Amino acid sequence: MDNESPTTSVIVCGSGVVGLATALMLSRGGHTVTVCERDPSAPPADPADAWLSWERRGVAQFRQPHNLLPRFRQELAQELPDVLDRLVAAGCYQDSALLPLPPSVAGYVPDPDDDRFRFVTGRRPVVEAVFAAAAEDADIRIHRGTAIAGLLAGAPVLPGIPHVAGVRTVDGAEFRADLVVDATGRRTPSAHWLTGIGAAGPETESEDGGFAYYTRYFTGPRQPRRRSAPFTPYGTFALLTIPGDNDTWSITVVTGTGDAPLKALRDPEAFTRVVGACPLQAHWLDGTPITDVVAMAGVLDCRRRFVSAGRPVATGFAAVGDAWACTNPTAARGLSIGLLHARLLRDVVREHADDPAGFPLAWDEATERVVAPFHREQIAADRERAAEMAPDRIGEPAPGPTPFAAAAFRDAEVFRGLLETATCLALTRDVLARPVIRARIADAPPAPPASPSPMGPPGPDREQLLRLLAG
Repeated sequence: MDNESPTTSVIVCGSGVVGLATALMLSRGGHTVTVCERDPSAPPADPADAWLSWERRGVAQFRQPHNLLPRFRQELAQELPDVLDRLVAAGCYQDSALLPLPPSVAGYVPDPDDDRFRFVTGRRPVVEAVFAAAAEDADIRIHRGTAIAGLLAGAPVLPGIPHVAGVRTVDGAEFRADLVVDATGRRTPSAHWLTGIGAAGPETESEDGGFAYYTRYFTGPRQPRRRSAPFTPYGTFALLTIPGDNDTWSITVVTGTGDAPLKALRDPEAFTRVVGACPLQAHWLDGTPITDVVAMAGVLDCRRRFVSAGRPVATGFAAVGDAWACTNPTAARGLSIGLLHARLLRDVVREHADDPAGFPLAWDEATERVVAPFHREQIAADRERAAEMAPDRIGEPAPGPTPFAAAAFRDAEVFRGLLETATCLALTRDVLARPVIRARIADAPPAPPASPSPMGPPGPDREQLLRLLAG
């Protein structure tokens, strides 16, 4: 970073939603930003056309569901309100994640603060096209068809630690900058880039959450009315129902990767039979399919840390969003946490624009303090869900809900708290630290056997599921 000026030149590698949000926030913070994107095709002029006409082969989940949580909307409203307006103008869907409440929840009184649960969401190609148009209007130069071959090394600013001074493309071009930001997503080649200039690779933790996803998109004259939470568990499978844009939506059946009989969900007829047997979601089938059943599996939960034993692996480099850490996409946290991470990067760059030696430690500290707890919570939730799915396949009962979840489905204030954690508005530890939440959990009456349960919605059991799959 430039020691003579608080203005920093930045190269952002990757033009996905998080990469473009990072570019926009840094650019509006007064920095000079260039984006390098390996995919050659540009989005259409009208974002609403992106679903049909735009190919992004470098993004494995480009046509998989993306649910943009209230935290995503909150970050946009605060930092990029014009982009939020563009999403709405492009036909993205708006609603509240709070309503309708589960019928078992008592004591709900509307509160002005419930506005925090509003969200806007759309299909990934449409959303990304909106961000691309905003970046182009902001005069951010996006070099498409520009794959990064490696990093450029500059004069060290810390003894014995390589300094990143830019990038080299596969075509041999060089782009120099004070800071290189990796926003290339969950399949980032950053370890290879760093070792290529003599740096140590990041400390990496990864595990396969063990989930498989079977998705189909639909269109119709109106969005389906929500009768359940977007993610609803049913023993050895779960349903994820997500609104899209321009009267489209998706249904995803989530299973365990080792559950061989459920691979039959690739068959559209089997998919329809299973979803149709779930009363809370069956009406989401009341539309015209616009895709086949699209399967995805083998998605890793992964976290990379670029500081080891108090020393950065390199200076002049930062990873943001999924290039730093990624989790089970069913939870839909990636883009929401990515925008939070982008804002955090903007703030740390502003504070350390003239301190390239101090930047990497400040960036690591901020990431660990603000963003990493969300990742840890999701890893714990993934493991818990995997544990719930596995014993049911061999006839053992699944564990019941936690006291927090059980109370949430009886008490409106606790439900708000649980929803904050599910939508990345707050961490579970912070919600549970509130005296009113602790008191309501302690005082919550047990749910009667006949009432709805967060762990037991109406739907097929294992034996019925297998019969549905067999036809």
